[in-house]
Amino acid sequence: MRKIQLMNEEKRDATLALESVKEKVGPVSGVPGKKLEFRRYLATTEAGTFTKLSAQPGDLAQALIDGDPEIDIEQVGKQVGDTQTVFLSSKGEVLHASPKLVDVLFGPDGAERERKPAADIPANTNEKESPVRFTPRRLPKAEVVTKFAFRRSIQIKHVDGLSFDFLFKMAKELHDKGELALLGAGSKGRDPLIFQENGSPYRGFLEGRVDGQKYKLLLHLSNLELRAPGTAAT
Repeated sequence: MRKIQLMNEEKRDATLALESVKEKVGPVSGVPGKKLEFRRYLATTEAGTFTKLSAQPGDLAQALIDGDPEIDIEQVGKQVGDTQTVFLSSKGEVLHASPKLVDVLFGPDGAERERKPAADIPANTNEKESPVRFTPRRLPKAEVVTKFAFRRSIQIKHVDGLSFDFLFKMAKELHDKGELALLGAGSKGRDPLIFQENGSPYRGFLEGRVDGQKYKLLLHLSNLELRAPGTAAT
């Protein structure tokens, strides 16, 4: 179970559960009552790639007309099972050690401005010393959905009776006002949310829904702001 350390406006924090929001199941492909399986098959070998074939002497176009030099009868069509990631050099050679990652920064004009070794970025959503903060910044729902593109949504759940009251109060406040709260990491709640080491940074928008004594808290994640050209970022 994934967890998040969340602090409310009264500076009380709790360890809570995170769960991905499940999409509604739509029409299923395949024959009713039978399990559908997806399989992968080998399309060609390295010798059948365009690079290898074009390096051979003779007219490649005519060779393709006269026969099938790109097809290895013994290999093509075989079912592909489990695979592993292999890093290749710019020359197509297998690298036996992981390459060194480099951060490349580009300016607004698309020109490269800086190149430096990539640094490991730790996750920051489950730190007791610096929990994610329920900030006082609020935005109307209608404004948020027109200014930000959401990549995914996560549900925050209680783990006991005390955390139920903790989250229900948040959800009711947001539900009654029709607003979303901006969540932030770091000591001042201004840093983006990073859920795993070297993961993507996100802005977090917390939505609350209440129905009687039931609640739902949805954390919508965005790393893309929508704005007209020439306008300043918020």
